[in-house]
Amino acid sequence: MDKSTSLAALAALGQDTRLETFRLLVRTGPQGMAAGEIASRLGTVQNTMSSHLKILMQAGLVSAERDGRNVRYAADMTGFRDLLAYLMEDCCNGSPELCRPVIDAIACDC
Repeated sequence: MDKSTSLAALAALGQDTRLETFRLLVRTGPQGMAAGEIASRLGTVQNTMSSHLKILMQAGLVSAERDGRNVRYAADMTGFRDLLAYLMEDCCNGSPELCRPVIDAIACDC
């Protein structure tokens, strides 16, 4: 990931509804969720939610897949991993033990 891509991802997550949307999709897992269901869960109008999802997709944090007449959205864990890797690329200036608490905090036991 390069600087401009990471800035786009951080900017996308820097808005309340988009951050909540991304967190919901992370919790939902790879099966994802339709835009209408996301909007309903977050108390947002569906066309507004579509705009937020488009921004998250352009930032590489959300993917979309057609499911019949619906489109299901899911967190793009590769994009998210790339963002985290970019942010931690030069972590701790050669002292990896200083990064261990961060890595442990984001590691999933699922």
